[in-house]
Amino acid sequence: MSSKISFVLNGSPVRVQADGAVRLLDLLRGPLGLTGTKEGCGEGECGACTVIVDGRSVNACLYPALEVEGRSVTTIEGLQTEPVKLSAIQQAFVDHGAIQCGFCTPGMILAAKALLDASPDPSDDEIRDAITGNLCRCTGYVQIVEAIREAARALKGGRP
Repeated sequence: MSSKISFVLNGSPVRVQADGAVRLLDLLRGPLGLTGTKEGCGEGECGACTVIVDGRSVNACLYPALEVEGRSVTTIEGLQTEPVKLSAIQQAFVDHGAIQCGFCTPGMILAAKALLDASPDPSDDEIRDAITGNLCRCTGYVQIVEAIREAARALKGGRP
């Protein structure tokens, strides 16, 4: 069964037709054309598909698309404030070498954003806890924690 759903996507209202069985991941990557959200495991284990729904990071591979009706969804594409300028979190990931192969990066950055929106001055333990569901095979997590810590400092200092 197919339904029309309306929600806010990266700050803009959208209305789209979705099959009752479709996952949010497939809706984003398919009809909405936002391919920054990656499918890793398809089972909610790796975090590559992390997006933010109403302020909480969720695995889009497990999230039913119809459940976003009336909600607000943020994907990696929604973080840039200007077309050629990275957000403070994205820039911190670049500056700290927290990006290697890049496959986990969109999900990792969105998990960091959800954390920093809820807790602007997290401890290293809170950072590690926030990214627990996001797997990275390349960096060893040290650079990722450093990047999130730096992004918190930058955001407190007023940078976007």
